Amino acid sequence: MRRDCPRGRRAPALPSAVTTRPASARPQWRQRCAQRGCHRLSSYSAKHWHAQLSQLTGTRRGYEALESAGLDVKPDTLIKWLSDPEYNVRRSYRDLIHTAYENVAIVPADPIPDHVKNGQFEISGLVKTGADERERGNRRAALLRIDGSRGDWSDIEALWLAGDLRDDDFEDRFIEDVIVADIGEGTDGWEFSGSSYSVELR
Repeated sequence: MRRDCPRGRRAPALPSAVTTRPASARPQWRQRCAQRGCHRLSSYSAKHWHAQLSQLTGTRRGYEALESAGLDVKPDTLIKWLSDPEYNVRRSYRDLIHTAYENVAIVPADPIPDHVKNGQFEISGLVKTGADERERGNRRAALLRIDGSRGDWSDIEALWLAGDLRDDDFEDRFIEDVIVADIGEGTDGWEFSGSSYSVELR
């Protein structure tokens, strides 16, 4: 089965923070909670079936991928294909080679670790709920503390493992599925409209 991940792109390290600001405004999550998302190995960039087949047959993993994809040909046929880049290989065989190549090229995401899903999040920065807007994490207002273990991480993890989780998706789901699950909707939902945030995971 092919592992889907946006071609030529990496999924982000587990997205950066609970905010709608640019990535530069949210470094702490990436540093503290980074896991590798679904990504493509940079060494697998061949486009032609012959180059793909040559690379696959250079490793045991490649042979296993060809077998899993359903390519079943005699050794002498494989030798003929490898010896001639212009060999007239049937489209169905080229498709199987391509499927095997993509399955080797794409590395699935690491699961979100339990220490993240069960962690205590401390958020500093501008936080608004209803008419109450304040800078959290200073003398006037305490950090916004969120208990990750009270949240529902299922949608976040499903998107993450599929390679489809982007920063904006994560922010929306984290607010709805983790923050609201722990401390409720506040006065009128939660907004993170500041320019800089720090998210500590404990």
